[in-house]
Amino acid sequence: MSEKQRLTKQETIELRKKHIGPSCKLFFKSDPLKIVRASGSYMYDENGHRYLDCINNVCHVGHCHPYVVSAGMQQMAVLNTNSRFLHDNLVLYAKRLTSLFPKQLSMCYFVNSGSEANDLALRLASTYTGHKDIITLDHAYHGHVSSLINISPYKFNLPGGEGQKDWVHVAPVADVYRGKYTNKDYSMEELSEKYADEVKLLCEKATKQSGGVCIFLAESMQSCGGQIVFPPGYLRQVYKHVRAAGGLCLADEVQVGFGRVGSHMWAFQTQGDDIVPDIVTLGKPMGNGHPVSAVITTRKIAERFGATGMEYFNTFGGNPVSTAIADAVLDVIENEKLMENATNVGNYLLQEFNCLKQKHTIIGDVRGRGMFLGLDLVRNRETREPATAEAAFINKRLKEQCVLLSCDGPYANVLKFKPPIVFSVEDAKELVKKLDSVMLEMEKAENEVNGVLEKLSVNGTTVNSSSHTQSLRNGQHNEIQVKV
Repeated sequence: MSEKQRLTKQETIELRKKHIGPSCKLFFKSDPLKIVRASGSYMYDENGHRYLDCINNVCHVGHCHPYVVSAGMQQMAVLNTNSRFLHDNLVLYAKRLTSLFPKQLSMCYFVNSGSEANDLALRLASTYTGHKDIITLDHAYHGHVSSLINISPYKFNLPGGEGQKDWVHVAPVADVYRGKYTNKDYSMEELSEKYADEVKLLCEKATKQSGGVCIFLAESMQSCGGQIVFPPGYLRQVYKHVRAAGGLCLADEVQVGFGRVGSHMWAFQTQGDDIVPDIVTLGKPMGNGHPVSAVITTRKIAERFGATGMEYFNTFGGNPVSTAIADAVLDVIENEKLMENATNVGNYLLQEFNCLKQKHTIIGDVRGRGMFLGLDLVRNRETREPATAEAAFINKRLKEQCVLLSCDGPYANVLKFKPPIVFSVEDAKELVKKLDSVMLEMEKAENEVNGVLEKLSVNGTTVNSSSHTQSLRNGQHNEIQVKV
């Protein structure tokens, strides 16, 4: 045990049970990891085991990047204070950050988390439009504060949620593989129009119900819904319908911004150069693990908000240390050509994942862009029945092989890949090799069981094959024992 580790893993678990709220979620809750240090794309537990991190979209430019760490240390040694004092870091960073957006998006509000950013965005929109009705997408998650739980089906539709409010309108997410409309029946152009028309119907409903729309908000690529990439032209049509109903359009870039998609700094730009949201929210990758986030909007919206007479301030938002760190993150993205890396490694992984798809029928769909990828696992490619238990088994076995991945989507059957964007081709090769190995292991176990059942059937023995199949689907391959 490292000399810095004052507690054993079990002692840490026991103290957590005693003092930390039970609803606070851990990765791999049946056998959680105790991570004590990290560097680049790797995390290390208390025993020195090294884990390849394929899910940590917070440490965007790599864990503990020395340049970012140094920027924070240097500024902290000089000054960190309430954001209501003048300081150059805030205004210089605001100038630099807004230069990365379309020129209309020129105003910043600095806050501390993606949740704070989205909550403030709702206030801006309500003040500007005078409307209350909100349009969100199914399976969406926008934050943990009360205002955002109310507009996040990922939360309000699950156990403990309060259900949908009458002023919240939920449009089907434009999931072309397993959504309301799919690529089985329609072209991409048709899918874009059909999903946009669903939003149009909700705009009409909100207008009839209460005079108009307040805001439409969507992640530019949806994460919790299962790594969803919208069909081309979708946001262009949606924004047109929402604005016709008096509403604003918000692009939530908390998970997919800052060059994660490789080709563009912001994921909404992948829908076209003419796509300009009214509000953009930023978070997770902005400070490489340091809590800093922002709302970017137009001058007209900011001035309307300011004209209410209610002062807005945020004690820590945009403080000198936070902005020094955020500025250093942009330096690293630029100097180390990490957007180019996201494109190159992402394209390599897409190619390799598609090769695995040819080899393993459990992979139904490979999707994504840059360092935002997903594998939709199925039990049957024709029916697209989700392979939920199998995904959980793969996730567990990869963790045992020191690769950290996660599952999401409405059926928890999508393997999510969104690592630090310093992820290398060598890292990608390790992931693909181990993923292939685990899938081969599953297939071998299933073939062995099927072979035994076939022999039993030939010998006239009655076998309840469904129980063995279910055991397989529950990931209990090593526990299956059938004797002839």
